[in-house]
This record gives sequence, structure tokens and C-alpha cells, in this order.
Amino acid sequence: MTESSKVPTRKRVAKSAAKPASPATRAPKAARKPAHRHPNLGLSPIGMTSGFASAAQKVRGSSSSIAADALEAAVKADPTIKTRYDEVGLRRLLRDGELLVERLAMCLGSGNDRWLSEYADWIVPIYRRRGVPLADLGSLCSGIAATVEPLLGADELAAARRSLEAAMVIFKRDGRLAGDRHKRNALWKWMYRGV
Repeated sequence: MTESSKVPTRKRVAKSAAKPASPATRAPKAARKPAHRHPNLGLSPIGMTSGFASAAQKVRGSSSSIAADALEAAVKADPTIKTRYDEVGLRRLLRDGELLVERLAMCLGSGNDRWLSEYADWIVPIYRRRGVPLADLGSLCSGIAATVEPLLGADELAAARRSLEAAMVIFKRDGRLAGDRHKRNALWKWMYRGV
């Protein structure tokens, strides 16, 4: 064997550098679990009591009063809501608030934000059909966040706000798309009047 064959080449150096990390330096197993545990993959479903189960029961138990207070807070923040809807429309918004509160309780119970953010993504076409601006649902979410504040502890409130903010981000993003009933910019409306 010659001296040149003993010298490590780039391939050999690269292979030795790409050795797998030791178990101590790898990410913990819990961090590598997928967020969505589909039963077809043989994974167990998300535990609905692995988060803040007592807070979820509190929120679920008073969902109608939370939704009513949240609607009042939304109307106080934006008084034009009362002019846009008749009594039936306001009752529908109240019912929508109860559904958002139920999803919030699911998020608190499981410790996972997906229940509210996925729900916010699913319901966008329904509200477009009904002619409800998504900004009104964002106002309803912020009203829910203000209403549940006295009911929850610090960690529970942080989890609730994180879930509600995820839904508000989706409402804000989808509210910019065409078809939403928000108030248009007068200049853009004039420029695209024939389109």
C-alpha cells in the first residue's frame, strides 16, 4: 500500500463527518412527534385532557355567557356591527361566538391550537356566503379573549390567547381576499369599478 492511499480523501472525510449524532445530542422524542396524529398511521389520538382540563370545563360550562359578553365587547369596539346586522344576524353572531368558545375549550383541554385554527380555516366560505366580514369574527375572538381573562390562570390565559390569535391571523389573512364584505378603499373601488 502506498503513502497516497493512506491519506483520507474528501469523500472519506465527508462520510466520517456525516456520522449520526449520539442519542444525547439528538432532539427529544416528544419534539419529533407530528402535530397531527392521524389514526391511519397507527398513532394514538390527541389526548383531550392533556392540557388544561379544568379550564376547558370552566370555559365550556359558561360558553353562552362568554359569547354574549364577547359580542358586547365586539360591538363596543366597532359600533358599526349593530348597523350591519338585524336581530337575526346578531343572534347568528352570538351562536357563532358559542361555537368559537367550544373550540377554544377543546384547545385548552388538549393543549393544542389546531382545533380553533383549523375551524377558522374551514368556516371562511360559509361566512362569505352569508355576507359576514371576517373582521367581525376577529373582533368576536378578541372579545372572547377579554371575557375569559378573569376565569383563567396565567398559563391557561396564555394558551387561550395563543389559540385565539391563531384564529384571528387566519381571519385577517382570508379577509383580504376577494369576496369578503369588508369596507373597500374608495380609490381602489373607483379604479376597479368596471372589473
